[in-house]
Amino acid sequence: MSLEDENHKWVYTYGAGKAEGDRTMRNLLGGKGLGLHDMCSIGVPVPPGFTITTEVCTYYYDHNKQYPKRLQGDIQAGMKHIETIVGKKFGDEADPLLVSVRSGARVSMPGMMDTILNLGLNDKTVVGLHTKTGNERFAYDSYRRFIQMFGDIVMGVPHADFEKVLQGVKDKAGVKQDPELTTEHLKEVITGYKKLITEKKGHEFPQDVQEQLQQAIHAVFGSWNNPRAITYRNINDIPHTWGTAVNIVAMVFGNMGDTSATGVAFTRNPATGEKVFFGEYLVNAQGEDVVAGIRTPQQISNAGKEAQHSDLPSMEESMPQMYKELNEVREKLEKHNRDMQDIEFTIQEGKLYLLQCRNGKRTAKAAVKIAVDLYNEGIIDKDQALCLVDPNAINQLLHRQIDPKAKKTILSRGLNASPGAACGTIVFTAEDAENKAKDGPVILLREETSPDDINGMHVAKGVITARGGMTSHAAVVARGMGAPCITGCGEMVINFEKKTVSFGKTDLKEGDWISMSGDSGEIYLGKVDTIEPQISGDFETIMKWADETRRLHIEANAETPKDAQQARDFGAQGIGLVRTEHMFFDPKRIVSIRKMILADTDEEKKNALAELLPYQTSDFEELFKIMDGFPVTIRLLDPPLHEFLPKTDKDIKELAQEINVTEELIRKRIVTLHELNPMLGNRGCRLCISRPEITEMQGKAIFTAAMNAAKKGVKVYPQIMIPLAVSKKEIQILKDILDKEKAALEKANNVEIPYVFGTMIELPRACLRSAELAEIAHFFSFGTNDLTQTTLGISRDDFSFRDCYKDNGIFDSDPFAVIDEEGVGELIKMSVSRGKSVQKELRTGICGEHGGEPKSIQFADAIGMDYVSCSPFRIPIARLAAAQAAVQNKKK
Repeated sequence: MSLEDENHKWVYTYGAGKAEGDRTMRNLLGGKGLGLHDMCSIGVPVPPGFTITTEVCTYYYDHNKQYPKRLQGDIQAGMKHIETIVGKKFGDEADPLLVSVRSGARVSMPGMMDTILNLGLNDKTVVGLHTKTGNERFAYDSYRRFIQMFGDIVMGVPHADFEKVLQGVKDKAGVKQDPELTTEHLKEVITGYKKLITEKKGHEFPQDVQEQLQQAIHAVFGSWNNPRAITYRNINDIPHTWGTAVNIVAMVFGNMGDTSATGVAFTRNPATGEKVFFGEYLVNAQGEDVVAGIRTPQQISNAGKEAQHSDLPSMEESMPQMYKELNEVREKLEKHNRDMQDIEFTIQEGKLYLLQCRNGKRTAKAAVKIAVDLYNEGIIDKDQALCLVDPNAINQLLHRQIDPKAKKTILSRGLNASPGAACGTIVFTAEDAENKAKDGPVILLREETSPDDINGMHVAKGVITARGGMTSHAAVVARGMGAPCITGCGEMVINFEKKTVSFGKTDLKEGDWISMSGDSGEIYLGKVDTIEPQISGDFETIMKWADETRRLHIEANAETPKDAQQARDFGAQGIGLVRTEHMFFDPKRIVSIRKMILADTDEEKKNALAELLPYQTSDFEELFKIMDGFPVTIRLLDPPLHEFLPKTDKDIKELAQEINVTEELIRKRIVTLHELNPMLGNRGCRLCISRPEITEMQGKAIFTAAMNAAKKGVKVYPQIMIPLAVSKKEIQILKDILDKEKAALEKANNVEIPYVFGTMIELPRACLRSAELAEIAHFFSFGTNDLTQTTLGISRDDFSFRDCYKDNGIFDSDPFAVIDEEGVGELIKMSVSRGKSVQKELRTGICGEHGGEPKSIQFADAIGMDYVSCSPFRIPIARLAAAQAAVQNKKK
């Protein structure tokens, strides 16, 4: 049905045990609205109301902030629905209906958007509220709260200005807490508030309740695009196009005296996952009092009181009947929703009402325990248990963390590129990192990193870069190393000559201590305590269930024994990507490859490569040994040669002396190898073809290592991958070189050395020619980092406009973090299909950074790929994400 259709429904009502909305309508009703409709339908006491759908919000922003023509009539019908159930009229001076106006996106965005309570009060209806309830203080307390919220959220008068007026009256009255103010004091506050609004806005506070309602709805829709909401969506990868619903709900009052209260609770402990009622409440208060911290809240349960060492009575003690009813609702909602719930409630003169119910946010530790416990309690099955744990949250269980209890001074924030925590002294170069790491932990600060920095990154406890994104060199390498990394910290300004750095107004120098959290992207001043992660038995249980459920194989991107062993310990089923160039940056090895680059004759080139041969052979043999019985996929040398040459005058001079050549020769070779766009230059298979001696050496090393390992009883499954190929001819040339090396070794040693040959798909032409490539290749490994760059024509390291593109709805997610299914994904689907049309048993997988990202893993599972390969520390995440993908795709 078109949005312009005269029968299109913009408003859904609920109340008195009936609801027009149902559990399939989350995207339309938003999370809060869905919870209210759902609770009403199962008999949980909720005040009646109606939901203005998220479609109104998107219509509003798509039509120059205009509303659908029929909306006003639908809202009036919704108000009559509430009036009929409650038995009061909106704006009635004798017995007024009051409502709250609440936001509610389809996913929880706590505190990011606006809510207005007690709407419908004015100078006349407040008298009627007093008369009808017989509680004058309650009436005027509600009025002053409404004026303050409306004045702040709708009229734009700063909250702090209202607080000054309130504090002035409290000081004059000699009281500390709001409940101590008398009715006369509250009337004085109201007078001060209205005067403040007139002074600030040039007009009086609105007395027309219909105008109040219209302005409040307008303000809540407007809050969808307030700065904090936009920032929250960017951080949590929530599309800006979703919009929020608006819920109009009959007011119930927790501030009507000692038999009234309000509170927030979780059905289980969100920090530990323990099955205890966890929450706080306040007597004679409204909802904002609990979260504002104006009064000290009380614990709901005796267990909570004991845990918090509180002297205040729990609800279980002071309001036992209300606690009993609330506890029954708690159990009912948890069983109904099959998850731990976050609830908001109000008790009005001894009657309980639920105002909100949603799946509660929790720590990774709690998520794992809750999932396992709910299964053991028979509330959910294994598939549902697996889907209760956010795969990305598992990071919290795998790395050291900043101690949440530690005192911290935040210097700056960047992108949380690689998880974990680190403390160390500042260094600015890889060389200094190597030298100073011998004396204590260091954190490497760079504008951006390059392969030259690998040694410094290897010894550093963490890496921070001013530029780059979630898939930049620093991010990719750090994740592979399991080291914390923060990228894109634009506020960080480095002066390399003076060896100083500025974070905003704070200046630091080399040797100063800083701390960092790769989970939050925060950088802290000085040393901050960290804690070791603790993996519980429940975590192992979840991983076991995941392995029983998933279809995809999970492999690792690894090239060092340390990384490979870490990957195996985390459950990797092989290595999907060995980046051989990372093996060349050891000080002993880089000299040999530089000799090869600077050599003039074929003999000199081969002699230099012969120096590398034993290193490569040893490296591969160690990887085969660690991955005994699992495949090891080795990519031939990929980067352009200029990346291996020195950059500074000092390094050029040192290299010239070490290998006995002139500085002029080195400089000439640097100029010769210079490329305007090296990402699309002489690299990958192009380099292997133009410098076949490199392929010969690497092939000999792989086959020798496989032969040696097999002799020692290791089950060896070598796979050789050709990078950046776009034609059958390219990979045929390189396969011929490899086969020649293999044949020579087999003949000399009287053995058979089997291997699997494949290619890395990184370019659109390779996707288009997949049928041709599959005539030779036995596997396709999709290098989604470069495939995304070459498909979109955007450099992942220069994607400075990513937030702009997300804000404008061009991309819902960063395409370098989550596969762009409409573009890159279509190419991958086409490539897999065309490849398998030629070779049915063709093995396909992802080895780019997307291989460890849950949404991308779901895509890989959905199109029938065979494996994903990711950084060692993302292996558990990928295992769980693959299981969830199998569950979700099974339902389609």
